[in-house]
Amino acid sequence: MKSLRTIVILNMILLISAGQAGAGNIAIKGSTTVLPVAQKIAEEFMKENPDIKISISGGGSGEGIKAIIDSTTDIADSSRFLAQKEVDLAVSKGVYPVPFAVAYDCIVPVVHPGNPVKSLTLDQLKAIYKGEIKNWKEVGGGDQKIVVISRDTSSGTFEVWEEKVMKKERVYPGAMMQASSGAIVQAVSNNKNALSYIGIGYLTANVKALTVNNVKGSEETTLNGTYPISRALYMFTKGWPAGDVGKFINYAVHPTKGQKLVKAAGFVPLY
Repeated sequence: MKSLRTIVILNMILLISAGQAGAGNIAIKGSTTVLPVAQKIAEEFMKENPDIKISISGGGSGEGIKAIIDSTTDIADSSRFLAQKEVDLAVSKGVYPVPFAVAYDCIVPVVHPGNPVKSLTLDQLKAIYKGEIKNWKEVGGGDQKIVVISRDTSSGTFEVWEEKVMKKERVYPGAMMQASSGAIVQAVSNNKNALSYIGIGYLTANVKALTVNNVKGSEETTLNGTYPISRALYMFTKGWPAGDVGKFINYAVHPTKGQKLVKAAGFVPLY
């Protein structure tokens, strides 16, 4: 939490110090979790700044971080912080990624709306994803095999799930992997026996959110720390942002501009 407070302070400093931008293009790549936040902010930003064009693509947090290290993007969206090996690689290339927390999020287990299960514990989730619990009847559901669906390993959401739920233990090989949060929602909505997880901003009526340890994932429980699978969402820049990139980051973290759009996208604003 101390590091997150530091990042928020840096965000506030940027509000004061960001320079004026000239016309140009901004490329944003990375996390599919951060994607709807980036899209919503970019859409409004371009309305106010019609001379600046923004292109956005997904691919996962790992791909976004790789792109910022390789200087093939201006901003990397990520639903996790940099790993030490990524820091080392960046420094070896003379690149110094600067993190800006742009939102908070909680990762919510989801099932088909027809599934009677309402809550799972962290221990039950871990056992299911390790392949130790295989049938819904073992956790209060019907006598059906659990279809386990996970994000792919390049996903920041996967890495947070691996850290906070799996405690660094491996997801069992029988789990189906999906490349995006949108693909997760579609897969779960079409399978009555599926279990997966998504960021809160991706919740729709087509899937049912489960509580974890009887705590509902929400803005309140994310901010007060009672929901056990929460995280910050980041935008990384190559060095301290200036020009158009600085102007965009400044807009994204602004309490009455970008942060209102974070909430509109279904995620949790910083302030």
